[in-house]
Amino acid sequence: MLFRNLARQDSNLGNDEATIGLRPKLESMIGQAALELSVEALLGYSLLAALVLGGLVGFLRHNVIIGLVTGLIGLWLPFLYVQYQRKARLARILDQLPEAFDLMSRVVRAGQTTSQAILTVAEEFPQPIGGEFSYCAEQQNLGLSPELSLRDLARRTGLLEIKIFVMALLVQQQTGGSLTELLEKLATIIRQRASLRGEIKALTAEGRLQAMILLGLPVLLFFAMFFLNRDYISELMAHPTLIMTTLAFEGVGALWIRKIVNFDV
Repeated sequence: MLFRNLARQDSNLGNDEATIGLRPKLESMIGQAALELSVEALLGYSLLAALVLGGLVGFLRHNVIIGLVTGLIGLWLPFLYVQYQRKARLARILDQLPEAFDLMSRVVRAGQTTSQAILTVAEEFPQPIGGEFSYCAEQQNLGLSPELSLRDLARRTGLLEIKIFVMALLVQQQTGGSLTELLEKLATIIRQRASLRGEIKALTAEGRLQAMILLGLPVLLFFAMFFLNRDYISELMAHPTLIMTTLAFEGVGALWIRKIVNFDV
């Protein structure tokens, strides 16, 4: 609840993301995934995957409709890869945050400035959080104000926890208060949220396992029948509309189950 209330108080840290165009969103996604890739290259790989997969399947099956559907699936594969890399990297940053805040708290308690605490995290922590804080410290060394460099840190990562950290730090600089206590509380809250996510993941493990079985069973049966009863599969392949409808319902079911077993903490 604390995180949600604080996040609403600073619209400049994230609410403008809903109004930006498609290109900035793609650039942000690629940047958060830390991939050496441009938007043009990503779109090129997407188009290439669509043409190769769609053309190959359409040629082998001698069916334009199946080729087009497969091409649409291939069109999203590069985006799914970037999204997977982004999610994995942000998860690593989130795991490192509590220890980083604890280190910053000790540095500030020793009489150092906030900028020195950020530099200490950049020097002591490995990637990815070390790189993000190092870039923030470098921006300040090059003359960018601490407020703008911190806001850019929140924008680059896109994590709610870092947005709250930046906003709370800026408020503390204006109103005063104990910075060490603030950092320690933030570290504690992040650990509690991580623990709650773990509990939710454990409680929904059965549902996720059932989802994998239900979604994978039709595919396994298809390949089983392909080897056991080739005539039946040949008759089924003669009706591509039925196969496409099945895949569409599979996708709807996957999204529905994902919505059920995922909670916003």
